[in-house]
Amino acid sequence: MDKISSLALWARIDQLSSEIEAKAIDWRRDFHQYPELGFQEFRTSEIVANHLKSLAIEVKTGVGKTGVVGVLRGKKDTPVVALRADMDALPVKEVVNIPFASRVKATVEGKEAFVMHACGHDVHTATLMAVAEVLSKIKEELPGTVKFIFQPAEEILPEGGEGGASLMIKEGVLESPKPDGIFGLHVMPFPGKTIWYRAEGIFGSVDKLEITIKGTQTHGGAPWMGVDPIVVASQVILGLQTIVSRQTNLTVTPALISIATIHGGDQFGIIPEKVEMGGTIRGFLYSMQNEMHERIQKTAKMIAESAGATADVRITKIFPVTFNDPDLTKQMVPTLERVTGRGKLFIAPPIMGGEDFAYYQEKIPGLFFFFGITPEGGKIVPNHSPHFYVDENAILLGIRAMANLAVDFLSSK
Repeated sequence: MDKISSLALWARIDQLSSEIEAKAIDWRRDFHQYPELGFQEFRTSEIVANHLKSLAIEVKTGVGKTGVVGVLRGKKDTPVVALRADMDALPVKEVVNIPFASRVKATVEGKEAFVMHACGHDVHTATLMAVAEVLSKIKEELPGTVKFIFQPAEEILPEGGEGGASLMIKEGVLESPKPDGIFGLHVMPFPGKTIWYRAEGIFGSVDKLEITIKGTQTHGGAPWMGVDPIVVASQVILGLQTIVSRQTNLTVTPALISIATIHGGDQFGIIPEKVEMGGTIRGFLYSMQNEMHERIQKTAKMIAESAGATADVRITKIFPVTFNDPDLTKQMVPTLERVTGRGKLFIAPPIMGGEDFAYYQEKIPGLFFFFGITPEGGKIVPNHSPHFYVDENAILLGIRAMANLAVDFLSSK
């Protein structure tokens, strides 16, 4: 595509994005008011599918249970680019005072819980719906095919099951047609109307850690007649922290071990037989990750053994590193610079969150980036907080970024 044609197409994308901004905000508010948990996004996926069909986009539903896939064919069938948005919400009770606040409840592990879009997936879904409409209106100028992936269940994996990305991949989302590259975005509590990117690892790997300490139950007034698993568990928790602080070279790359749950006993006068702990391991290098796994096993078991207890350690790999292809990232930086404007594009620090977008990146080159949604002068609130708030004026930037990335990627092939 020549320079004049590119300039005209970019201007058209920006115009169409501005025209659909209000509609995208309405979609976002609707999804926010009626959030749905992973693999329960029936209402959301129906709205998405109906919208794509209204644009004459090829639609397939039920991919990965509640996922929706749309295919928009331009003036050529190839190359192919994929754009992904996640649709699920979290079991969080919203406390933000907005007219469209969620009051929805759902059953989580047998208990009733409030549901909230506390991580911005409502914004992601609405943004990609808008991008689909923008690109459908320039269909005859698209130098290839765009695949829209609306994914369920990014947040919480079912016990012993697969999340949305891996399940959609297993069911063929990256085939027929196979994308040459994929882009994804995520709102973050950075200053509004900014974009943040990073080559290579931008989100770390995520492992689930489970430890069961078994001692010998005894009377609380006679601890010497048993083996106290609560004291042993406390020593194990402290020991695990030295793996990161004293046994891992953090000058190379960040890493962490966090214990987030601990359960043991139910009577004040009885020392229980066992304590169960749960937590997470995060990092950016698989070699370091494997070393940490070995040290966790050794530390927990030897501390327990020294007290006459036992430790059963179970580590489950949840997400790999969200790894931005270096060549693709370098190629698309000019697009992000053009879209954001001077002084609004930044290199993101490595973040210890996790993302199943990483599974797509294991199959094809991908670029995952952040855009800021904290209003000017507003309080910075982290994702997953009941106070999480989105400056909707930032949504337009997300639409423009995804649409321009898609067009520029296709034009470069």
